[in-house]
Amino acid sequence: MIAIGSDHAGFGLKQALMQHLTERGLEYKDFGTYTPDSCDYPVYARAVAEAVARGECERGIIVCGTGIGVSITANKVKGIRATVCHDVFSAKACRQHNDTNIITMGERVIGAGAAIEVLDAWLDTPFLGGRHARRIGLISQTENEYFK
Repeated sequence: MIAIGSDHAGFGLKQALMQHLTERGLEYKDFGTYTPDSCDYPVYARAVAEAVARGECERGIIVCGTGIGVSITANKVKGIRATVCHDVFSAKACRQHNDTNIITMGERVIGAGAAIEVLDAWLDTPFLGGRHARRIGLISQTENEYFK
């Protein structure tokens, strides 16, 4: 199951991404917002991140105007490795090397067609493990020292 959420600035792109997930036959849970009315992005970013951190959802997608604010918010939740991606190369690399569990995007930055290509690259790329797993361990060690 994939967690998905957005604020008002990412609402339209979230709708397109949910339709694409449905077309791919992937299950998702929408954590809101459910309207394009102005709202606070940290509420929805946190809801998605906590669902992923708890194991309720395997991965997450969060959309706001730029992808930046929701990424910052999600990364405050222990166990989350969220990254902003607006290109296929970065989407593949962050999965292969960083084992990211949340992707964030900005509706004001990327169109729906390109966002779908980026999302597919992120969803379909496996973590390489090996030396990258050691580095993820170092990230987790830092997180455990500061987020007790």
